[in-house]
Amino acid sequence: QVQLVESGGGLVQAGGSLRLSCAASGSIFRINAMGWYRQASGKQRELVAIISRNGVTNYADSVKGRFTISRDDAGNMVFLQMNSLQPEDTAVYYCNAGVNLPSGYKNYWGQGTQVTVPS
Repeated sequence: QVQLVESGGGLVQAGGSLRLSCAASGSIFRINAMGWYRQASGKQRELVAIISRNGVTNYADSVKGRFTISRDDAGNMVFLQMNSLQPEDTAVYYCNAGVNLPSGYKNYWGQGTQVTVPS
């Protein structure tokens, strides 16, 4: 089992910055990729950024050049630095961890943290 706890959300004016953090606990040695997803009101959850165990990153086109995902050396924390925030970035942001279990690959999710950028 893996538990994920996010922090760092809030309200920020357009053009501002926020840094999200996600702390993993439990069977962290089994964690493979970690990432951030977001879900705006009335929309489907979408990938924002993902980072593999060896540091390879991938971003949604809408955040490239503005957001940066990183991971600590121990592999149990993932961060999302968000710059030049825009109203369309308003959403609940969820931390995700892909875990290799003996029974197969499983995704774990945090509880989500709200990011609001007023228009």
